[in-house]
Amino acid sequence: MKKVYLILENGEIFEGQSFGVEGEVIGEVVFTTAMTGYLETLTDPSYYGQIVVQTFPLIGNYGVIPSDFESKKVYHKAYIVRDVCDFPSNFRSQGDLDTFLKENNVIGIQGIDVRKLTKIVRDHGVMNGMVSFTKDITEEKMQKLRDYKVLGAVAATSCKEVEILTPEKVDKKVVLMDYGVKGNIAKELLKRNCQVYIMPHNTSFEDIMKVNPDGVMLSNGPGDPKENVYEIEQIKKLLNTNLSVFGICLGNQLLALAHGGDTYKLKYGHRGANQPVKDLSTSRVYITTQNHGYAVDPESLASDVAQISFINANDGTVEGVNYLKTNAFSVQFHPEACAGPLDTRFLFDQFIQRMGGVR
Repeated sequence: MKKVYLILENGEIFEGQSFGVEGEVIGEVVFTTAMTGYLETLTDPSYYGQIVVQTFPLIGNYGVIPSDFESKKVYHKAYIVRDVCDFPSNFRSQGDLDTFLKENNVIGIQGIDVRKLTKIVRDHGVMNGMVSFTKDITEEKMQKLRDYKVLGAVAATSCKEVEILTPEKVDKKVVLMDYGVKGNIAKELLKRNCQVYIMPHNTSFEDIMKVNPDGVMLSNGPGDPKENVYEIEQIKKLLNTNLSVFGICLGNQLLALAHGGDTYKLKYGHRGANQPVKDLSTSRVYITTQNHGYAVDPESLASDVAQISFINANDGTVEGVNYLKTNAFSVQFHPEACAGPLDTRFLFDQFIQRMGGVR
């Protein structure tokens, strides 16, 4: 296999072997600690513009299973693993990882010490990286590496037209705002007899209201939440109605910004299927799936406007907010959680109850 290098902006160089498509690329290097669910990781739009590192050493052992995909595309800049399984074994498998990356035009690197790489990112924080076939790069390329930023992420991952999903029995009508949505969010709503209108990120408040929804779901998505100025303005208008609004991940951050709060970038983010969050109303701890690099600043939300509902048990960051003056609530983690723990799926039921329950 062809030698390929990962060059970090701090000067560290890792040597590996190329798989997937061959190429050179710059992206933001992040790691995920999930032991399973690599297909969901590969198809999660929230990784737009990033070079994703899997800390678990063997990836690809159960093959490629299209029914597990979270979206129709792979948005990674590159994918880094310790070892790739070339001969997967699973009755559901329809292919191998190398072929899948080639079909989706994604660069892969294997043979890298992912634990060492993860420690560097954890200690120094998220940094940019370049995949290159030479470890000797020009100063011009190094400057491009340092200057790289993930921009326009929501627009790049959102749908372009409205899609309507209808269950056999319809109890509620929900608008799902697509900021880079994971497919399992819509599936959870369909299970609860919700007709789902998946709408592009830049849909106006007026067009949302034409559907006459019972509730609005604000999806997950990539990038800096503060970039989404127009989207935040539409959310503010929604908050002036009595509609139930539920935000997940990026949706959590956008809701906070719409309520006058603030967000900030985490040192290395939360990515994986083993993030513990504490429910402040019961003191119960749930293990959750997460994928985000930004968080809500709790000090920016007034006590008469918002109440923190969940915190991260590792670092104390905000994991959920209940809003006191609007019919809105949100969580930073993924209650639809595929692959991952299913402990917090009850939040979808709370959303249904906020819309008036089942008919």
